[in-house]
Amino acid sequence: MKKSELFAFLMIIFIGCSSMSINQTEVIKDRIILGAEQLDQYVSQLGEKSVALLVNQTSTIGNVHLVDTLQALGVNIKKVFAPEHGFRGDHSAGAVVKNGLDEKTGLPVVSLYGKNKKPTPEMLANIDVIIFDIQDVGVRFYTYISTMHYVMEACAEQGKELIILDRPNPNGFYIDGPVLQKEYTSFIGMHPIPIVHGLTVAELALMIQGESWLKNDIKCNFSIVPCKNYTHDSLYQLPIKPSPNLPNMNSVYLYPYLGLFEGTNVSIGRGTQTPFQIVGRPGFEGNFSFTPQSMPGVSDHPKYEGKRCGGFIVNDAKQDDFFAKPSLNLDWFLLFYKKNTIENGTYFKSFIFKLMGNSLFKEQVISGLSAQDIKQTWQPELLKYKAMRKKYLLYP
Repeated sequence: MKKSELFAFLMIIFIGCSSMSINQTEVIKDRIILGAEQLDQYVSQLGEKSVALLVNQTSTIGNVHLVDTLQALGVNIKKVFAPEHGFRGDHSAGAVVKNGLDEKTGLPVVSLYGKNKKPTPEMLANIDVIIFDIQDVGVRFYTYISTMHYVMEACAEQGKELIILDRPNPNGFYIDGPVLQKEYTSFIGMHPIPIVHGLTVAELALMIQGESWLKNDIKCNFSIVPCKNYTHDSLYQLPIKPSPNLPNMNSVYLYPYLGLFEGTNVSIGRGTQTPFQIVGRPGFEGNFSFTPQSMPGVSDHPKYEGKRCGGFIVNDAKQDDFFAKPSLNLDWFLLFYKKNTIENGTYFKSFIFKLMGNSLFKEQVISGLSAQDIKQTWQPELLKYKAMRKKYLLYP
């Protein structure tokens, strides 16, 4: 079969295998079409070039992984770069991802979440172009965007091309949280953006380059394949969990603010079947209890492993008012602080500074400010950010 015939054949299969709601006799015209699905927009650019893919378990077209798709089309794939959680998404949060060989494809897998978070010249020596295709969740401390930043920087330094296949932002319908201050820059917060930033990865890449955030203001030679039929008001349902502890849409919607508990002595349910949907700690009396257990590849030795935690099931994201007026809800955070006791130990951990991107938040909570008053202090910087964001939007 000729490559052109194979290309057309695969396109038919991918549309048929799509997990979206498609009528058996006609494709819904306004279905969101992902960047990766638009093979005609980027495969022809690859030719005989040596290609590396920065992908994970979310990098699929319908039910077929992008690596399998491109291999079937004869693309010259040299290696796969793996972000946090690994190529197959089977590493727990913070676990070192090691280099290896993928058993299914036979491709070398090179970790970008271990000793090297940025591709070295040696890693890129035999590469002409990198393809980035990873589902993000639109939160500043979700590390896939930090990996993208380092790949952009490495491509700029080594004269390599980058193609970004865009995907919708499931939290892209609102913007909230403090804008990160420069002194709190880290791998979980590399850019002066709010916690919920309202950008797809491609839009953020445009902002990173446009605002000269790459080292020494170097410029990356990158192109984008944008989504079709997507707007920032779209409620996009993720077909595959983006990381081990975000198993469903409820957790994805709650993650921006329940994630702040990672900087406290409160558990958000790692080591249970409902992470980022419950909150609690030992000795707390709520209307729900849970006992975290080690879950290899999902939650290795989670906070309070084997200890009963009292707390609550968080149903905020299942309420209609959440979508009518979405917001970074601080009420749960303030509740647990107010009920903290000497027996519970210190409420705040130093990690809170990196998560929030400032030191003021801790002081505000300790001083007794209300959630409304705290959020009011974010507004001047948020207004500046929203004005800047408009320059880089690909979607209404």
